[in-house]
Amino acid sequence: MEWLRSATRALAEAARLDPESLYLSEGEASTLLEVARLAAQASGERTNAPLLCFIMGVARGRGAALEEMASAVRRLAGGGAQSGRE
Repeated sequence: MEWLRSATRALAEAARLDPESLYLSEGEASTLLEVARLAAQASGERTNAPLLCFIMGVARGRGAALEEMASAVRRLAGGGAQSGRE
């Protein structure tokens, strides 16, 4: 996790943000990894994992709750997300 903390500090510096505002808790990291796994497995496309996490990050920045978004992905993945495969 040290590499991620270093990368977060570098990104914060580049964006002129406080690194503390960007660090992930263990729970947040676990949720994002689960969502990424579900996106890749349900869609059959590994590239959907980072793209979905980016979209979630944008939504989070606009006030969406991480757990509510994760729940939506869980429902989608459990409900035959293969039909949305690109």
